[in-house]
Amino acid sequence: MRTVYLVAMREFLENAATKGFWIGILLFPLMILASLYATRFLEKATPTRQFVLVDQSGELEKVIVEGLEREHQGQVLEALIGYSQKHSKILQASVADIDLEKMPAEGIEEHVKRLLESNPEVLDGFIAKSGLQPALDELKPLLKDDAPAFEEPRRRFVRVDLPAGVRADQDVDDLVKELRSYLKGDSSLEHEGRKVELFAAILIPKDVLAHVQRPGLKSLLANLQRQGIQYWASNLADKDLKSSVERVVNDEIRRREFLGQKLDIDKVRAVQATRVPFASLNPKKAEGKEEVSIADVIRQWAPVGFVYLLWIAIFTISQMLLNNTIEEKSNRIIEVLLSSITPGELMMGKLAGIAAVGLTVTGSWILSLVLILKLRAGPESQFAVRLFEVLQTSNLLPAFCVYFLLGYLLYAGIFLAIGSVCNTLKEAQNMMGPVMMILIVPLFTMMFIPKDPNGTLATVLTWIPLYTPFIMMNRAAADPPWFDMIGSLILLVLFTAFVLWMSGRIFRIGILRTGQPPKLLELLRWIKA
Repeated sequence: MRTVYLVAMREFLENAATKGFWIGILLFPLMILASLYATRFLEKATPTRQFVLVDQSGELEKVIVEGLEREHQGQVLEALIGYSQKHSKILQASVADIDLEKMPAEGIEEHVKRLLESNPEVLDGFIAKSGLQPALDELKPLLKDDAPAFEEPRRRFVRVDLPAGVRADQDVDDLVKELRSYLKGDSSLEHEGRKVELFAAILIPKDVLAHVQRPGLKSLLANLQRQGIQYWASNLADKDLKSSVERVVNDEIRRREFLGQKLDIDKVRAVQATRVPFASLNPKKAEGKEEVSIADVIRQWAPVGFVYLLWIAIFTISQMLLNNTIEEKSNRIIEVLLSSITPGELMMGKLAGIAAVGLTVTGSWILSLVLILKLRAGPESQFAVRLFEVLQTSNLLPAFCVYFLLGYLLYAGIFLAIGSVCNTLKEAQNMMGPVMMILIVPLFTMMFIPKDPNGTLATVLTWIPLYTPFIMMNRAAADPPWFDMIGSLILLVLFTAFVLWMSGRIFRIGILRTGQPPKLLELLRWIKA
């Protein structure tokens, strides 16, 4: 055992001294920090979209402009609500009392959005009071003294004038010909004294109202022709502007239809805002506490994150073991080591040493996550800390440790056997193809298993030992049957021991072998020998 320990320490210290080891430790917390600020960064990184609007009918221009402005003011109001929650004196004092077990599953942001959608008069009142500055003045006494200045969300869409020499009253087809070079990015136009790129052109013909579609097959077939409003843009991925304009225009068309039917618009809006509340209840919870909370949602979906972390950890550490084995074999270091110890001791020492590396890296990831959640200022930190407390009170962390260890030994044995029979990374990569095909399956099923954790797919994959660590980790929060839990764990332990035994037989012969990698029949002979 002392020999195995010495080999393990050598493997650990040798890998701990590499740049890749420290990069792997530091990269994860950096990714966590980046994800915390990703939304704000992406919002700033997305450029403002400039568009031209030509309404030859004179019916919809004002509606579109006012609609886009209303949409922007709605975003300002949502941001202001979030700002007041983050920096409020009152809310700050009560954040520590948040109990995720009692908070409804619907998040605050979703609640705010639904509130504004169901109660348009809230946004109407905000706009009627001249918007942002009066609201900030009212909020100021309720904010902390060190609260930063509120940053108004950047406008996503800005209307610009037509390029010089382009007339709005000409035929739509001719108008498109003159705008095509601007839409393709070959030409730029002037806006407020600077050059900007034209993102889109919204062209409304004179007879646009003649093409309003009403229920019926004939109206549906007319949509296949280029009629009505034309939206020109070369960027097919960003459809936000098109969706916003389409929503605003269709709301106006429906409003006119209501008026044509002599219906009271206010009553129609009241009917549209009418809803029946839905309560999500879980029959597995104690009587009187059946309502689904944020904590329940966390428990349901947290295993997905653990599965991904498990996959990354196992693949990275096993790949490290493979590379080390091939490098030492090609450099003849293996021959020196085997002059003093047996192949079995060398193999077990390598497995233990690289396992220690993996546990160190994974442990540092989890520790950095805890520290980031605890040290981050603001209500979000308290919320995140309680989120972690929810995970601690569940069986996810113990399950992660068990399945990480067994999954590592299983795949490390396979990788070690491959490394022992290959002389170069190129040869190893060719043999790694089938293993990678196996490892891809847990990623493909990662999002489907939580939706049906005790279904046929989850049950079948549970009893395939190569997938058991990932699938059972994904099912951990769904209380799978004890037969599946205990039975699959016993099968996984036995299969892992069998794989390590076979790897040992292959490693014993293959580690000193040179030349071409052995064929499958030759490997079988080694195992039987």
